[in-house]
Amino acid sequence: MLTPVLSAHWDDADSWTMAGYERRGGYAAARTALQLQPDALITLVKDSGLRGRGGAGFPTGMKWSFIPQGDNKPHYLVVNADESEPGTCKDIPLMMANPHVLVEGVIIASYAIRATHAFIYIRGEVLHVIRRVQKAVQEAYAKGYAGKNIFGSGYDLEIVVHAGAGAYICGEETALLDSLEGRRGQPRLRPPFPAVAGLYGCPTVINNVESIASVPSIVLGGASWFQSMGTEKSKGYTLYSLSGHVANPGQFEAPLGVTLRELLDLSGGMRPGHKLKFWTPGGSSTPLLTDAHLDVPLDYEGVAGAGSMLGTKALQIFDETTCVVRAVLRWTEFYAHESCGKCTPCREGTYWLVRLLKRWEAGQGSPEEIDQLLDISDNILGRSFCALGDGATSPITSSIEYFRDEYLAHLQGGCPFDPVASTLFAGAPA
Repeated sequence: MLTPVLSAHWDDADSWTMAGYERRGGYAAARTALQLQPDALITLVKDSGLRGRGGAGFPTGMKWSFIPQGDNKPHYLVVNADESEPGTCKDIPLMMANPHVLVEGVIIASYAIRATHAFIYIRGEVLHVIRRVQKAVQEAYAKGYAGKNIFGSGYDLEIVVHAGAGAYICGEETALLDSLEGRRGQPRLRPPFPAVAGLYGCPTVINNVESIASVPSIVLGGASWFQSMGTEKSKGYTLYSLSGHVANPGQFEAPLGVTLRELLDLSGGMRPGHKLKFWTPGGSSTPLLTDAHLDVPLDYEGVAGAGSMLGTKALQIFDETTCVVRAVLRWTEFYAHESCGKCTPCREGTYWLVRLLKRWEAGQGSPEEIDQLLDISDNILGRSFCALGDGATSPITSSIEYFRDEYLAHLQGGCPFDPVASTLFAGAPA
């Protein structure tokens, strides 16, 4: 069932080096791609069905095709490696273990959209990852795979590795562009969209690390090969990140459409003696699910049908010892802290959500305040400038939907999962 493509050689002693990558056929895809016409590459990626692996799942080839041609403007490729979503940990291990597959993907994608400059924007806290990607780019330049006249094709490409400054909001693509331009990272009003007026006001494609890293295998394997994996509308392989109360957390590469039950089997199941209570399918900004959703196909349509989003495929697993109110409060504190403050619904709404949730966790809330939580969430959802505000409401509304009784239990002496509380909820251990 596992389909190791991106992670096939992560265990190799020299997986991140140019020598190790070329020994496994590295840069053959780039050589092949640069012999094709750019439009043919865009069509190939379109036909493959590759969808963006950063969260939204927008078709990658279609995004590339939006770049206007013959406009006499520079075109830019920007790789979003600002992996900041709580629970998400797929792009960082990918860049650590195999940075050259990203560099090769950057070369192919840049050529396809006729860009001569590409930027890899990496979260600033992961200095070890930044250094590893910088080294890979240096090795590519040294071999003539980046810079002037790549592979003797006449194509020139400059690749810049840019370190962010630790702002979650810069994972939003237009805030990332503002940060790249030297301004405070805040989302832009759209339209115009980045494909028309992106970096420096020029046509720009912004893709996630995993999306770009998947391109070389598509060039070599072909569209039909990639389509042979996954589901009808969600094609190919992807990386699932399992963390939390599982026996063996980590990255699991599998075709889209695998279920959590199957992934738990691969990871050794829940930690011994415990059972699943709730989980996130795509990081903390996606509505949480419960043990009733173990067999939901983990593709874009299947998870949406269950009332959540696949997002970054960050599967955070929580067992019966976890207080859902406490978990939701911690997430909400994160979003309130990381709000850029540009729009009122997110700036003010997340502040008041934290205030209310703190009261609930301490057992000082009231039944009416559940409706206040839902009302504030409703006033944020769809009214904030970017998806940060929307994401902040997801764990709140979904946790109330599935665990309203647990919220109410906090009114009977505080958090029922606190060892010093006088009562326990649903038999949770002290």
